[in-house]
Amino acid sequence: MGSFSIWHWLIVLAVILLLFGGAGKIPRLMRDMGQGINAFKKGLKEEGKDKGEGDPDKAIEADRVAATQKDNAAS
Repeated sequence: MGSFSIWHWLIVLAVILLLFGGAGKIPRLMRDMGQGINAFKKGLKEEGKDKGEGDPDKAIEADRVAATQKDNAAS
C-alpha cells in the first residue's frame, strides 16, 4: 500500500493540469488538434485532385497533355 499505481499518478497529473493550466486549455488543445487533422485530410484530397486520382479519364487526359507539352518542347 506504500506506492501509487499508474492510475493514481494519472489522476494527480490531470488535477494538476486543470489547476495550473486552466480548464479552458484542454478543449482548446483538442480543438487545435482536430483542426490540424482536418487540414491534413484536406491537403491529401487536394493533392489527389491535382494528380487526377479517382477518375481514370482525368488521369489519361493529364498524361496526354503532359506528353503533348513534352513533344512541343522537344521540337
